[in-house]
Order: sequence, then C-alpha cells, then structure tokens
Amino acid sequence: MEVKKLSISWQFLIVLVLILQILSALDFDPYRVLGVSRTASQADIKKAYKKLAREWHPDKNKDPGAEDKFIQISKAYEILSNEEKRSHYDHYGDAGESQGYQKQQQQQREYHFRHFHENFYFDESFFHFPFNSERRDSIDEKYLLHFSHYVNEVVPDSFKKPYLIKITSDWCFSCIHIEPVWKEVVQELEGLGIGIGVVHAGYERRLAHHLGAHSTPSILGIINGKISFFHNAVVRENLRQFVESLLPGNLVEKVTNKNYVRFLSGWQQENKPRVLLFDQMPVVPLLYKLTAFAYKDYLSFGYVCVGVRGAEEMARQYGVNVYTPTVLIFKEHTHKPAAVIQARGMKKEVIDDFITQNKYLLAARLTSQKLFHELCPVKRSHRQRKYCVVLLTAEAPKLSKPFEAFLSFALANAQDTVRFVHVYSNRQQEFANTLLPDSDAFQGKSAVSILERRNTAGRVVYKTLEDPWTGSESDKFILLGYLDQLRKDPALLSSEAVLPDLTDELAPVFLLRWLHSASDYISDCWDSIFHNNWREMMPLLSLVFSALFILFGTVIIQAFSDSNDEQESNPPDKEEAHEKTGKTEPSFTKEHSSKIPKKGFVEVTELTDATYTSNLVRLRPGHMNVVLILSSSTKTSLLQKFALEVYTFTGSSCLHFSFLSLDKHREWLEYLLEFAQDAAPIPNQYDKHFMERDYTGYVLALNGHKKYFCLFKPQKTVEEEEAMGSCSDLDSSLHLGESRGKSSSGLGSKPIKGKLSKLSLWMERLLEGSLQRFYIPSWPDLD
Repeated sequence: MEVKKLSISWQFLIVLVLILQILSALDFDPYRVLGVSRTASQADIKKAYKKLAREWHPDKNKDPGAEDKFIQISKAYEILSNEEKRSHYDHYGDAGESQGYQKQQQQQREYHFRHFHENFYFDESFFHFPFNSERRDSIDEKYLLHFSHYVNEVVPDSFKKPYLIKITSDWCFSCIHIEPVWKEVVQELEGLGIGIGVVHAGYERRLAHHLGAHSTPSILGIINGKISFFHNAVVRENLRQFVESLLPGNLVEKVTNKNYVRFLSGWQQENKPRVLLFDQMPVVPLLYKLTAFAYKDYLSFGYVCVGVRGAEEMARQYGVNVYTPTVLIFKEHTHKPAAVIQARGMKKEVIDDFITQNKYLLAARLTSQKLFHELCPVKRSHRQRKYCVVLLTAEAPKLSKPFEAFLSFALANAQDTVRFVHVYSNRQQEFANTLLPDSDAFQGKSAVSILERRNTAGRVVYKTLEDPWTGSESDKFILLGYLDQLRKDPALLSSEAVLPDLTDELAPVFLLRWLHSASDYISDCWDSIFHNNWREMMPLLSLVFSALFILFGTVIIQAFSDSNDEQESNPPDKEEAHEKTGKTEPSFTKEHSSKIPKKGFVEVTELTDATYTSNLVRLRPGHMNVVLILSSSTKTSLLQKFALEVYTFTGSSCLHFSFLSLDKHREWLEYLLEFAQDAAPIPNQYDKHFMERDYTGYVLALNGHKKYFCLFKPQKTVEEEEAMGSCSDLDSSLHLGESRGKSSSGLGSKPIKGKLSKLSLWMERLLEGSLQRFYIPSWPDLD
C-alpha cells in the first residue's frame, strides 16, 4: 500500500513539473524580456537588445541562468525585429513560424504523460531532463555554432580539416539516446584534429535550414565546403568510418620497395618534400590521413607497412626501427632524410610541429605568387628583415651543376633571415628579365640575385651578382661575402624594381577543373537521390523532367515533320506528267499542299502603262511586286512554271505577281539592270547583238516605296547545278543571250521552264531578307 502511494505521489510530481514548464513556455513575452513597450520603435528595441545582450552574455556573466536569459533575449529580439513576426505576435500571441514546432512539443508532452500514467516505475536519471535547454550538457555548449561563425570560420577551415556536426533540439529523445556515443566519438576525433560542431535547430533555424537538416538528431560532415549526411546507425565505428570516407582517396600513396625511388624523386616535378610513415598497421592510420589532408598543398605523403615483404630492406636503408612508428621527411636528397621523428602513440601536436618546420624544400622553386609570399615575406620592420637568394636557371630534366652547387651552399648556410629559392627563367620570363641586367653575358646561363620585398605590390630592392653563377668555389665565396655584408649594411641592395606576379605553374588546366567540378556535382546528385528528402529533391527533379519533356517534345515534332516532308515530296516524273497535261493551275500538286493558299490559282497581271503606277510607283509600304520577264514566244510555258514556283507564296498579302513583255519594254528593263552592273554590264559601245540579249526568265522583286529591286538570274539549262540568281551571286556577266531571241523560240518548253526551276528557293530568301538590294533614284517611265 505504501509503495502504491509513493508511486502516485511521484506521478503527481512529474505532472506538476510538466504543467509548470508548459505554462512558462506560454507565458513568454518578448516585450517584457527586452523591457520595452508594445509601441516601441525598432531603434528602441535594438538599443534595449544590445544593452541586455552585453549584460547577460554567458562569456561575461557567470550567473548560472545567464545562458538561458541570453537565449530568451535573442529570441525576443528575433521576434520584435521582424515586423511580420511582431505583427503576428501582437494579434495571436506567437511569432507564427513556431506553431508546428510547438504542436510537436505538445504532442510529445501528451505522449510522455500517457507513458507516465501507464508506468509507475521511473528511473532516477529521468528527472535530470536532459532535453530541457536549462540543463543541456556542457559538452554541446562548447561546440555550439551560429550562422556567422559557420560561414566565416567553419567553411574556410573545412579545406584544412573535416568537421563533424550534430543537429539537435529540445524535447528530442533520440538526441538523448545517441548522447553517450557522441561524447565518446567527440573525445576521440577531436584529439585527431577533426572539427566538432553542434547546431541547436530551435535557436539556429537559419543555419539548420542552410545545412539541409530537417529533422533531429542529424549528423553531417563538412569537408572542402561540401556537406555530406551520415545515414547509418550511430555507433562509434560507423562514425569513424564516415569521417574517413569524407577524405579524398589519393591523399596517401602506398610505398613499397618497388616504387619508393619514384616516390622520393617526385620532389622536382611537384616542388614538394616527401613524407614517409613506417608503421606496422596494414591500413593507413586516420591521424596520418588527416595530417596529409591538412598539408596536402605543401607535402606529398606516403605510407610503408613494415609487415609487407621488402619493407625491412627500406627500413634498414634509412635506419628505421620497425617496432616504433617513424616519420621521415625527404627533400632534395633522396638517399638521406632531412628530418626524422620516432615515437609510440604519436600526438597530433607533435606531428604538426614537425611538419610545419619542414614543409618547404631547401631551395624551393617559385611556382606561384602565393608560394612567393610565403617564402619571401614582406619586410615588417628593421628587426624582421627577410632576404631571398634567388637562382635564375633554365629548366633541365636532371639537376644541373649550378643548381647542385647552389643547393649545397643553401644547406651549409641556412639562416632564419635568409631563404634560398630558384626560378625557371624559361617559365617565369618576365620575373627573370626584371632581375637580370641587360647584358649578353647572362644569355643561356644561370644567375643569382639577392632581394628584399618592400610591399605586396611587387616592389623589391635587389642586387644581382655581376657574373653568371657557375657554382664554382669563387662564386660561393662572393655570395657568402654579400650575405655577411648584408647583416651590417642593408643598403647593399641598391637596385629597385617592381616584380610582376608569378604564373601558377602547377595549376590544373581548365578541362581538369571542369571534370572535377562535374564529378563533384554528379556525386552530390547521386547522394541526394538516395538520401535527401523530397523537399530538397524538387528543384533537381523539376530540372530533369523539364529537360526530358523538351527533348521528348522535340523528337515527336521532328518525327511528324519528317513524315510530312516525305508525303509532300514531289518526284520529278510526276511533275513532268503534270506538265504534259497542259494544266496551269497548281492547286492539285502535292508539292504545295503543305501550305494551302487562300486561292486555288495564281493571279498574275501584266505590267502595262495602265497598271504601272498602281502596281509599282504607288505600291503601299511593305508590299512588293514580283515581275517575270518573258517574250511572246515563251509566254505560255514561262507563266505555267512561274505559277508552279510561286504558288506557295500567294498566301502572303504583301506579294503581288506580274509579268513584263520583253518585246515592248526592253529599254525600261535595261535601264534597271544598269544599277546591277555585275548582272548586266554596260557596253562601251553599241554592238549589233546588244538589242538581241535574252532576258526571258528573269524575275525582279520591286519595292515601289523604298525604290529598290532584287534580281533573279535564271539558269541556262535545266541540268546546270549553279542556277539560283540571287543578287549576291551575280558575279558573271550576262552572256546568257548568246542564244538569240529568234533561237529561243525554237527551244522546247522543257528547257525554257528549267530557267525557273530554282525560283522557289529564291523566293524564300526574298522573304528572309537575305538578298542583295539594288537601289535606284526614281522609277523610270515604262515607255
């Protein structure tokens, strides 16, 4: 009986606590939190917010409730600074956007109330209420992210290390379940150099939406600014594998006794030191992969598993203890490491310090402006002078004697204030020409310059050795003398110049960059198809279906168009059969059935004195008269062919069709043709055949309003291929009239009709406006 009473009392206590929490949530008043009236202006609200934010910021106020007070202040300012949210709160008592969130919280409260009512036994840990913002775990508080912090710090830093971010919220029971695993993973991965972040979806909705997290809890990784979601069970091993999958696969090269010489010799091509890790593990340790990712722009990394056959020989060659993890850094000399570190349980801080001190070659090649800034920094003060000794030499497949001598000098005279570099003068010609004196003595030879940068704009002071650098002992002695003198007298660098920016020699070509971008985009789309929700997929699906619809529609239209063209094609034999019937009306031919004109015939009028003014001189703007030139002997056959060719264009109300008798108005035609001299050359003197030139079959398109015409030149015979007489193709003189007018009367109807066989194509170009125009000052009288 006592146990039952005790259970009822616990139940009553829990219900009372839940009711108090609900009432406190409903009692939230942003005006009261900020201490302003309901009529306060935006300036007053902002002023009150800044004052309270400075007072209650958790970093300055050590009060236990300062954080919750600061969150309430931020939430109140978020509501009142937005006019829409403020208006909604004034009318309905809430900000409008949190209705669904509050409804979800209410459903969760009701569910747990029923759960408590049905179960009388409660674990003691339940009363800690870890989902309440007032008692959030301190481990999450350390890694809380805000939108500005994420954009300005996390995204740029993700190009050096991956980030693991958890999305959480209040009243998230699944978040409570994964909390122990999350703590364990955070402690392990943070020590390896992985960034950790926590986003509270209730207070950082903008950031949560930006990350694409629409449910809690969510875990995602960020690397190189790219977001990837974790979709497996939240256990330590899965999270570790997820972080490893974020890293590129080519960070660390597996090195054996067969390829180690090639790997170590690659420093000259890539301009990077080589790092080798000897360890007994069959797979590359995650710490080593993360280090390789952080320093991928400066060094190349290789891994040697000492358990593989042939690795012991390499270990003996370089004096490596196979039972202890060992890191070796090789620079220009491949037979001997430049630096060695060996320790069990190697820490990230130790490796970072070791790599940072050896991330440049002894005499690195200046391959980009960024590397020039790092190796030869600008002078900050007189006590921070940095000198660069630059060897200007030609590129060679093998190390030249001048470079080897320069390298040995750099190794023997390494100083904190002096950096030794070299430049391929054939790749950086402008840079080299600026430092070299105008003398033939340096043509094709190496030279050494000592310079000091004065500003980032390229201004330097320098001194170039007077003689070419051959690497002799005298050259080394002279250079050493200059360096010793610089310590006492910086004015030794007497020359001054502005160096041009270095070209990036190792930058990938545009095609490779485009392929990498396309590959990243395809992988993102693939991941989105299988893992992201439909709300995120809608833009991509809309784009895909739109493209498919356009493609499908184009194919269907093209298919129907091709079938119609096949049905509308008119074989030559059918046309000849039609001509033999003697019919002049082309309304029944299949050739023109695709575009049915308004009339079933072609209305062609003769251009005479009575119709000349109305059909040409006073023709309305935008209208053209297409005139066929014929003779009395060719009238019937040419008119039949003319009607067939222009029939499909009679549907246009802007075109009029006429014919002109060559026997009556030859002088008028020849006057017009003088303005198209390439088509009708003007004779120097009268010859007896001039009046007998054959102009039958010529077609003129006359624009009466703008006073210009276009000319169709007929082909000589039906068999000729080049027969379309557009005004742009009139490049030969009109010696068509070799056949006399009298002889044309003796020709058959078929050759005469062949003169107009290409007229329909010319008419299409006429309507397109692509024909050459011949302008005249005024229209002459027809007589």
